Order: sequence, then C-alpha cells, then structure tokens
Amino acid sequence: QVQLVESGGGLVQAGGSLRLSCAASGSFFRIYDMGWYRQAPGKQRELVAAITSILRTNYVDSVKGRFTISRDNTKNTVYLQMNSLKPEDTAVYYCNAHQRQYDYWGQGTQVTVSS
Repeated sequence: QVQLVESGGGLVQAGGSLRLSCAASGSFFRIYDMGWYRQAPGKQRELVAAITSILRTNYVDSVKGRFTISRDNTKNTVYLQMNSLKPEDTAVYYCNAHQRQYDYWGQGTQVTVSS
C-alpha cells in the first residue's frame, strides 16, 4: 500500500513558476513508476509527465521544455518543476504511483495560472 500526498500548488501569474511535490509513504518507493496527471474542469485527466524506476522520463507535448519531473528515492518524493506557466496549465494536479497491476493516487493539488 502506498499513500501519496501532493503539495506546492497555488495561484501564480502567467510566466511564473511552481514546484509540486509528492511524498510517498510505504515501502519500495524506488520500484514504482511515478507520474503527474492533471484534470481541468470539463476535461479528462491527462498524463503530464512520468518518470520510471530507472529514471526514464516522458512529457506531454504541451509542457515539453517548460516542466521537469524528478524523483529523490532517499526522500520517497517525486517533484514537478513547472516554469513559464500558462493559463491553460490551470488544473488539479495528481500524483500517481504505478507498478504492475497496482495504481495509487494522491488527493490532488490545485494549480491556477492567471493571465
């Protein structure tokens, strides 16, 4: 069982930056593939960025060059550094841990980017 707690969301002006954190409890954090998803009002949840247990990363096209995902296995934490934020980045951001048939989700953190 893995519990995930996100933090770092908030209100920021367009062009600004935020750093999201996701702290995981439980064992074997290092073996999980971790991801950040977001869901805007009226839209489906989408994968924003992911980092595997062997540190491979991938990003949705709309955030490439602006967002960076990283993880610190010594702290059981995954991060999402978000730069050059745009109003269309406004959403609830969720942390996900995945390993084989197991999927765990955090409660989400709101990111609002004003124009």
